[in-house]
Amino acid sequence: MTTSRQQLIRLLADGEFHSGEALGETLGVSRMAVSKQIKVLETIGLDVFKVTGKGYKLSAPLQLLDAEQITAGSGVTVESHQVLGSTNQHLLDKAALLQKGHSCFAEYQTAGRGRRGKKWVSPYGSHLYTSTYWSLDAGIQAASGLSLVIGIAVARTLTDLGIVNTQLKWPNDVYVDGKKIAGVLVEIIATAGGECHLVIGLGLNVNMPLQAGLEIDQAWTDINQQLPHSLDRNVLATSYLTHLIKVLTDFESFGFGHFVEEWNCCDAFKDSPVVLTIGNKKKYGIAKGIDHSGALLLEVDGVISPLVGGEVSLRRAEI
Repeated sequence: MTTSRQQLIRLLADGEFHSGEALGETLGVSRMAVSKQIKVLETIGLDVFKVTGKGYKLSAPLQLLDAEQITAGSGVTVESHQVLGSTNQHLLDKAALLQKGHSCFAEYQTAGRGRRGKKWVSPYGSHLYTSTYWSLDAGIQAASGLSLVIGIAVARTLTDLGIVNTQLKWPNDVYVDGKKIAGVLVEIIATAGGECHLVIGLGLNVNMPLQAGLEIDQAWTDINQQLPHSLDRNVLATSYLTHLIKVLTDFESFGFGHFVEEWNCCDAFKDSPVVLTIGNKKKYGIAKGIDHSGALLLEVDGVISPLVGGEVSLRRAEI
């Protein structure tokens, strides 16, 4: 992200029309150069309209994240970047140097990733792409059920906004009205018997550009579809981190059992027929919530058995 592109984004962020000539004068480049820069911005997910006689404008005003504001509101150290490969990888690369709660945001990810190696669609300035560092003195065994707890932090954040019918999908997705709104990716650095280092990644849909939405292979929604008013992303980021630190602290103090009832109340697939893909195999059954270790309870032929996470994909089964 060059300095001139960052400046162009700031000029367009108000959502108003700006002529190519005026933009060029401010940036010290030709109108042709402005046109080329606009095309680059479109490749990172910005919807830019061009109208003859008026110039260029974004489809909606753009609000950039402010690390100082989020730090002041959440009480944890926050860094914000224009472009990163992956917020998770950024923190993983320096995990040994971080304090608990240290968080990173990016306006755009070139290599955002979800669970099972899938790409996370990351259009510029549209959503929250964030990762937080945490550690557990008790080691990796104490991390059981952690991704489910992060889902609870997201659900609480959305509920505070007034979004009803927030649901959790085992083991790491958040839904609203049956459509995905957020995904969690927890990555662990641990040694046998030693401290467990965690990087907790979240992708939360706020305002999905039309073109970016076409890249997603499942039903999705975003916060702007759920609320009657626009949302300050800095306020959203602050609220999420506040809830996140609370649930992580309680998780360390009380264990996962403290959250089981709350998670089961939000279970998107409770008592529904589901299919689990485990490697190349499929397993069908009825989802029966989770147990006190965070394992999925699956009923098959009247017998309920726990199933742990890993490389498992859960989907609602067609009946």
